[in-house]
Amino acid sequence: MNQQRLELTGFASKIQEIKANISSVVVGQNFPIDMILTSILAEGHVLLEGVPGIAKTLIARTISKLIDTSFGRIQFTPDLMPSDVLGTEVFNMKNGDFEFHKGPVFADIVLVDEINRAPAKTQAALFEVMQEKQVTIDANTYQMNPVFTIIATQNPVEQEGTYKLPEAQLDRFIMKISLGYPSAQEEIEILKRHYNSNGFVKLDDVRPIIGIEDIMAMRKMLTSVIITPELMRYIVDIIQSTRTNKYIYLGASPRASVALMQTSKAFALLQGRDFVTPDDIQLLAYPVLQHRIIMNTDAELDGQTIYNVIRSVIANIEVPK
Repeated sequence: MNQQRLELTGFASKIQEIKANISSVVVGQNFPIDMILTSILAEGHVLLEGVPGIAKTLIARTISKLIDTSFGRIQFTPDLMPSDVLGTEVFNMKNGDFEFHKGPVFADIVLVDEINRAPAKTQAALFEVMQEKQVTIDANTYQMNPVFTIIATQNPVEQEGTYKLPEAQLDRFIMKISLGYPSAQEEIEILKRHYNSNGFVKLDDVRPIIGIEDIMAMRKMLTSVIITPELMRYIVDIIQSTRTNKYIYLGASPRASVALMQTSKAFALLQGRDFVTPDDIQLLAYPVLQHRIIMNTDAELDGQTIYNVIRSVIANIEVPK
């Protein structure tokens, strides 16, 4: 056990190095960065939600730079077609056969910018690849690399020219992370760095710190992270309470239970621990659940937010000793 914890500490130091490098490019946003790293380790996709100008895209690009993997970017627009995302079969005149030309989704880390700007047909093109890490074109199946992760962004305010994401697609994101405005002190730091012109590290100067082998090794170690039966029961109690809460029309599914357990284990691992605590579960509950539950009209009439309801659910469940 001691040898294992020493190894975890070594990985944690690399994660701290990644965070330090991110902070040289991005000011603040520590919690979203922690959650993105947790999601990648837990083999899940991430939905970043926030108003323009708060570094959603920059965070995703910086993280991809610090991991020695291939990176793809897709700007979703109303006229985007599924073939623009997945790829298409092209006839080769020389050999008289069709060849598959891969789309931008064939990368290890894929940034899908403004995912809610594409129509349902194009959004649906991501269903299979997000769930099964494969793409099927004309009866041919193409596998993605093991570390394949989608980081999608969306603007919660601007609704013109956008399309609501289907619940089935939202459920495929292991987390939805809401990015807020920086604090006054953080915004002052942003101004100082821009004023000095050389205060920010350029994205092109960022170099990888960990590789695919490191990610796969850490994912393998997730099986060694301890979560007690009492904490498993705690997760189930939280999820089941979302199905009986008076303000929730549609509660979370068993997939949410698995997601909460996996992200809690991944977060613990990133902290250099080989065990999950109740605090881990409570911290991860909101980003894991907020996009998986639907509020009812009573919640709107009583001025209840998803955040308040989830916190209330957690507060009413006894924490394991």
